[in-house]
Amino acid sequence: MYQRILVPIDGSATSEYALNEAIKFAQQQKAHIEALHVIEDVLFSENDDYINYAELVRSLRTNGEKILVQAQNKMKQSGIECETKLLVAQGERIVDVIINEAKSNAADLIIIGTHGRSGFSRILLGSVAEGVARTSHIPILLIRGDK
Repeated sequence: MYQRILVPIDGSATSEYALNEAIKFAQQQKAHIEALHVIEDVLFSENDDYINYAELVRSLRTNGEKILVQAQNKMKQSGIECETKLLVAQGERIVDVIINEAKSNAADLIIIGTHGRSGFSRILLGSVAEGVARTSHIPILLIRGDK
Protein backbone atom coordinates (compact mmCIF):
# COMPACT_ATOMS: atom_id res chain seq x y z
CA MET A 1 0.00 0.00 0.00
CA TYR A 2 2.49 2.67 1.15
CA GLN A 3 5.97 2.04 -0.19
CA ARG A 4 7.80 5.36 0.20
CA ILE A 5 7.51 7.12 3.55
CA LEU A 6 8.93 10.56 4.28
CA VAL A 7 9.72 11.31 7.94
CA PRO A 8 10.78 14.88 8.76
CA ILE A 9 12.94 14.85 11.90
CA ASP A 10 14.43 17.63 13.99
CA GLY A 11 16.07 15.80 16.89
CA SER A 12 13.18 16.38 19.29
CA ALA A 13 11.51 13.64 21.31
CA THR A 14 8.41 14.19 19.19
CA SER A 15 10.22 13.49 15.94
CA GLU A 16 11.83 10.45 17.58
CA TYR A 17 8.34 9.08 18.32
CA ALA A 18 7.41 9.70 14.69
CA LEU A 19 10.51 7.88 13.44
CA ASN A 20 9.80 4.91 15.74
CA GLU A 21 6.25 4.66 14.40
CA ALA A 22 7.49 5.00 10.83
CA ILE A 23 9.90 2.12 11.41
CA LYS A 24 7.08 -0.10 12.71
CA PHE A 25 4.91 0.90 9.78
CA ALA A 26 7.71 0.31 7.26
CA GLN A 27 8.43 -3.13 8.72
CA GLN A 28 4.78 -4.12 8.30
CA GLN A 29 4.48 -2.66 4.79
CA LYS A 30 8.03 -3.53 3.65
CA ALA A 31 8.38 0.14 2.80
CA HIS A 32 11.30 2.50 2.23
CA ILE A 33 11.83 5.47 4.60
CA GLU A 34 13.46 8.78 3.82
CA ALA A 35 14.37 10.70 6.96
CA LEU A 36 14.56 14.42 6.23
CA HIS A 37 16.12 17.19 8.28
CA VAL A 38 15.55 20.79 7.19
CA ILE A 39 17.81 23.59 8.35
CA GLU A 40 15.94 26.85 8.83
CA ASP A 41 17.35 30.04 7.44
CA VAL A 42 19.33 32.10 9.90
CA LEU A 43 18.02 35.64 9.99
CA PHE A 44 20.30 38.48 10.95
CA SER A 45 20.56 42.22 10.87
CA GLU A 46 23.55 44.30 9.91
CA ASN A 47 24.01 45.32 13.55
CA ASP A 48 24.77 41.76 14.61
CA ASP A 49 28.53 42.03 14.00
CA TYR A 50 29.34 39.92 17.05
CA ILE A 51 27.64 36.79 15.66
CA ASN A 52 29.64 34.50 13.40
CA TYR A 53 26.90 33.39 11.01
CA ALA A 54 29.14 31.08 9.01
CA GLU A 55 29.97 29.21 12.22
CA LEU A 56 26.30 29.15 13.23
CA VAL A 57 25.29 27.64 9.89
CA ARG A 58 28.12 25.09 10.14
CA SER A 59 26.90 24.17 13.61
CA LEU A 60 23.31 23.74 12.41
CA ARG A 61 24.51 21.56 9.52
CA THR A 62 26.70 19.43 11.82
CA ASN A 63 23.82 18.98 14.25
CA GLY A 64 21.47 18.03 11.40
CA GLU A 65 23.97 15.49 10.10
CA LYS A 66 24.24 13.91 13.57
CA ILE A 67 20.46 13.66 13.82
CA LEU A 68 20.32 11.95 10.44
CA VAL A 69 23.16 9.51 11.24
CA GLN A 70 21.34 8.45 14.43
CA ALA A 71 18.11 7.98 12.47
CA GLN A 72 19.88 6.01 9.75
CA ASN A 73 21.53 3.72 12.32
CA LYS A 74 18.19 3.09 14.00
CA MET A 75 16.47 2.30 10.68
CA LYS A 76 19.28 0.00 9.52
CA GLN A 77 19.25 -1.87 12.85
CA SER A 78 15.53 -2.40 12.30
CA GLY A 79 16.16 -3.82 8.84
CA ILE A 80 14.49 -0.90 7.06
CA GLU A 81 15.48 0.21 3.57
CA CYS A 82 16.28 3.86 4.14
CA GLU A 83 17.96 7.05 3.09
CA THR A 84 18.54 10.39 4.74
CA LYS A 85 18.60 13.90 3.38
CA LEU A 86 19.64 17.27 4.77
CA LEU A 87 18.12 20.33 3.10
CA VAL A 88 18.47 24.06 3.76
CA ALA A 89 15.26 26.09 3.59
CA GLN A 90 16.90 28.85 1.51
CA GLY A 91 14.10 31.34 2.03
CA GLU A 92 11.28 28.80 1.83
CA ARG A 93 9.01 27.81 4.68
CA ILE A 94 9.99 24.47 6.20
CA VAL A 95 6.50 23.17 5.37
CA ASP A 96 7.09 23.89 1.68
CA VAL A 97 10.51 22.22 1.73
CA ILE A 98 8.93 19.07 3.21
CA ILE A 99 6.06 19.02 0.72
CA ASN A 100 8.42 19.60 -2.22
CA GLU A 101 10.68 16.79 -1.05
CA ALA A 102 7.69 14.45 -0.77
CA LYS A 103 6.78 15.29 -4.38
CA SER A 104 10.29 14.99 -5.77
CA ASN A 105 10.93 11.72 -3.95
CA ALA A 106 7.54 10.23 -4.92
CA ALA A 107 6.60 9.66 -1.28
CA ASP A 108 3.13 8.23 -0.76
CA LEU A 109 2.94 8.90 3.01
CA ILE A 110 4.39 11.47 5.39
CA ILE A 111 4.76 10.51 9.04
CA ILE A 112 5.47 13.54 11.21
CA GLY A 113 5.52 14.28 14.91
CA THR A 114 3.30 16.92 16.46
CA HIS A 115 3.37 18.50 19.88
CA GLY A 116 -0.40 18.81 19.91
CA ARG A 117 -0.31 22.43 21.05
CA SER A 118 -3.49 24.43 21.11
CA GLY A 119 -4.60 27.94 21.92
CA PHE A 120 -2.07 30.70 22.38
CA SER A 121 1.01 28.44 22.30
CA ARG A 122 -0.05 27.14 18.87
CA ILE A 123 -0.53 30.67 17.59
CA LEU A 124 2.78 31.81 19.05
CA LEU A 125 4.90 28.84 18.00
CA GLY A 126 3.07 27.69 14.87
CA SER A 127 3.16 24.12 13.76
CA VAL A 128 5.14 22.56 10.94
CA ALA A 129 3.06 19.39 11.28
CA GLU A 130 -0.17 21.36 10.93
CA GLY A 131 1.17 23.16 7.87
CA VAL A 132 2.19 19.87 6.28
CA ALA A 133 -1.22 18.37 7.04
CA ARG A 134 -2.99 21.36 5.50
CA THR A 135 -0.97 21.49 2.29
CA SER A 136 0.06 17.92 1.57
CA HIS A 137 -0.99 16.18 -1.62
CA ILE A 138 -0.53 12.75 0.02
CA PRO A 139 -1.76 11.16 3.26
CA ILE A 140 -0.25 12.30 6.56
CA LEU A 141 0.11 10.33 9.76
CA LEU A 142 0.50 12.68 12.73
CA ILE A 143 2.25 11.19 15.75
CA ARG A 144 1.60 12.95 19.03
CA GLY A 145 4.83 13.20 20.95
CA ASP A 146 3.83 14.40 24.39
CA LYS A 147 2.06 11.38 25.80
